[in-house]
Amino acid sequence: MRCTVREAVVAAVVVVAAVALVAVVGSLSATTSAEQFTMLQRPSWAPPPWLFGPVWTVLYVLMAAAGWRAWCAGPGRARGQAMAWFAANLVLNAAWTPLFFALGQRTTALFEIVLLDVVVVVTTVLFWRRDRLAGALLLPYLAWSLYATALNGAIVALN
Repeated sequence: MRCTVREAVVAAVVVVAAVALVAVVGSLSATTSAEQFTMLQRPSWAPPPWLFGPVWTVLYVLMAAAGWRAWCAGPGRARGQAMAWFAANLVLNAAWTPLFFALGQRTTALFEIVLLDVVVVVTTVLFWRRDRLAGALLLPYLAWSLYATALNGAIVALN
C-alpha cells in the first residue's frame, strides 16, 4: 500500500461512507421487499428472502475494503479512473432496489442491473490492475450481481 496514514484514514472514511450510503438507500427502499419477493412468481433456484440481508452485509464490507485498497494503491490517473468506475457502480447499485421494489419497475431494473454488471466487471478489472486483492475482493459481488441479474430476468419472465 502506498497511502500515508492520513491518506489511508481519509480513504477509509470516504469509501466506507459512500458504501454505507448505498446500503442505507437499499435498506430504506426495501422495507417491504421480503413480502413483495414472496408474492412474486420465482424460479425454483431463488434464495429465501432472509438470505439477502446477510449476503449484502458481507458484500458491502468487501466492496468497502476493495475500494479502500484500490484508493491506497497509489495516486495518479489510474486511481481516478478506478474510483470513478467504483462510484458509478455505487450509484447503479443504489438505484436497483428502488427500481425493483419501491417503484415495481422490474423490467427497467433488469436493464439497469445489466448495466451494473458491466460496470462491476470494469471496476473489478481496474481494481485488479491496481491491487490484486482489491480486485479479488469484488469477485463475490460480481458473482452475486450476475446471479441477481438472472433472478431479475426470471422474475420478469414469470410475472
